[in-house]
Amino acid sequence: MRRPLVIIGAGEFARIACEYFTHDSDYDVVAFSVEREYLTHSTLADRPIVAYETLAANYAPADCEVYVAIPASQLNRLRTRFYRDAKSQGYRFATYISSRAFVWHNAVIGENSFIFENNVIQPFVTIGNNCVLWSGNHVGHRTVMHDNVFVASHAVISGYCEIGEGCFIGVNATFNDQVKVAPDNVIGAGALVTRDTEPGRIYVGSPARAIPDKSSLAVRL
Repeated sequence: MRRPLVIIGAGEFARIACEYFTHDSDYDVVAFSVEREYLTHSTLADRPIVAYETLAANYAPADCEVYVAIPASQLNRLRTRFYRDAKSQGYRFATYISSRAFVWHNAVIGENSFIFENNVIQPFVTIGNNCVLWSGNHVGHRTVMHDNVFVASHAVISGYCEIGEGCFIGVNATFNDQVKVAPDNVIGAGALVTRDTEPGRIYVGSPARAIPDKSSLAVRL
């Protein structure tokens, strides 16, 4: 039997997640949910949209799982807020791993994470909770990716790297072996990261350098 699933969110990522869960998983998407002030339509993809404030009354934690389908908004903080709140209500979380991704058998992937097609996840990799890896990334052996990370397409993360909590990694970014990326970093598209980074900074260029006097928390994603 297919497991009932509510998707938290009603934007483009929520629509995409619905497609993947419907056609490439054993979940049955039964509804979407957004906060009441953003509830402008009653349905999405022929499914009801319910106010998040009444989610537990309509779809109890014992009856379904949830997936928080919010992208890197506010440097992953919006997705993280809903993830933590739903967890405090007792919900269980779906994780999606594409049937067209290569994930080695001993890789560990946390809850409420989404692994798109053509990702390569090598042996002994750990990916935390509430992470999104868009299509076509490479995550090298022994790398650890902490919670609440968003990786855009075609990043190459070499072996023995560490990606700090809350980071955003742009398209085509590349990381040398054993690089430690600090929490809350924004790594720009095409950046080449050759050395460890500092928390809360924005890195661009090849080799990557931090933008002076600018915090990653000020970036709108």
